[in-house]
Amino acid sequence: MDHIIEIEIEDRDGTVQKIEVPTDVNLSLMELLKACDYEVLATCGGMALCATCHVQVKSGGEHLSEPQDQELDMLDTLPDADDDSRLACQLRLTNENAGLSIKIKGALQ
Repeated sequence: MDHIIEIEIEDRDGTVQKIEVPTDVNLSLMELLKACDYEVLATCGGMALCATCHVQVKSGGEHLSEPQDQELDMLDTLPDADDDSRLACQLRLTNENAGLSIKIKGALQ
């Protein structure tokens, strides 16, 4: 079975890029974005405490895990968060997430 999916990432400046994601190493979307040199602060290191890895899910969100209370509490603190908002550190990608499309929104300071 193939353990590579392709997802689409839109950067803050509107640049859209498709990247291949290995699904057998259990990376979070935040770790993946950092590995691909996207500017994501991830100040808290992936503990859902800072919300600097805020992303907007453009499509494919129905295959993501449900947000937990801590993630929802952090999203509530963001002025630009909406129903499509997630914290990238809380998203572990699986083969079901092929075709996921997200936009990076997290703060840069």
